[in-house]
Amino acid sequence: MDVNTLVPKKPQKKESKFKSILGKTPRERSRNIFIFWSVVPTFLLFLLFKIYPMLSAAKMSLYRSTGLSSSPTFIGFDNFVTLFNDPIFWKSLKNTFFLLGVFPLVTMILALFFAVILTQGKIFEWEKTLYRLVYFLPNVLSMVVIGMMFMYVYDFNLGILNSFLDFIGMEAFKRTWLGESGTVMWALAFTMVWQAAGYYMVMYISGINRIPEDLYEAATLDGASPIKQFFIITLPLIWEVVRVTITFFITGAFNLSFIFVKVMTKGGPDHASETLLNTMDIQAFMNANYGYAMAISVVVFAIAIVLALLVKKITERDVIEL
Repeated sequence: MDVNTLVPKKPQKKESKFKSILGKTPRERSRNIFIFWSVVPTFLLFLLFKIYPMLSAAKMSLYRSTGLSSSPTFIGFDNFVTLFNDPIFWKSLKNTFFLLGVFPLVTMILALFFAVILTQGKIFEWEKTLYRLVYFLPNVLSMVVIGMMFMYVYDFNLGILNSFLDFIGMEAFKRTWLGESGTVMWALAFTMVWQAAGYYMVMYISGINRIPEDLYEAATLDGASPIKQFFIITLPLIWEVVRVTITFFITGAFNLSFIFVKVMTKGGPDHASETLLNTMDIQAFMNANYGYAMAISVVVFAIAIVLALLVKKITERDVIEL
């Protein structure tokens, strides 16, 4: 018989779950505690300036309020009932989805095209530097400045666009670009693309520069054309960057459209260029209908979340390691 079996064993102390989370060694615990207290301030600011305003907006959407009253009236979902019966809301929703469709697609195509040309095109280095500067210049300018500038570009009498059409003998195509319902959204979309293409081009250039040149040399030896190289090498290897930019496109479509509409058209003509955020702004600060405006903000938030989840699901694929 083994003697050790006759000696009672001392009960082992179980390590607490809290200590196991912090770490097994003193060094790990001190490191994890440092990380925890480093994250806490940012997390508190996130709660204060992101989560709390969103919850407050959702709460206020259930009230009738001017935004200044200390005693808003609870009306439940009446603001949403009014919202979905409002023709202006549906027009602004249509305009928002138009920009969500046109702005990301055109901007992505142009940004990718410029990025590929400036990284793989047969041009001099000084030309690459010059073109990068020219394409990125709109991002240095203020949104308000860009909006005012394009107001003069689209002006019927003094605008560069109509003057150019006069110069090439195409007077029949002259339009009041910001004053006609058929052209105003396209004019706004072009302004947004002009402002954003250079910014995303820089992001794509950064991704393309990480791709080894050997891959392109091997593809060239195999007889692959530049277009085929783009689809079998460049695009798959920068796909994660593209996925991130698609999410940026969604937020950019909301934010840029709000600024440019406010500066260039004020939502006209006859609400033809009004977007959801502009409708919300008008209801909150011009009509003093704060609860109704918060109902619109809830719809905008829901659309943004749904689109982000859809994009994440649709664009999900295996990451290719370099």
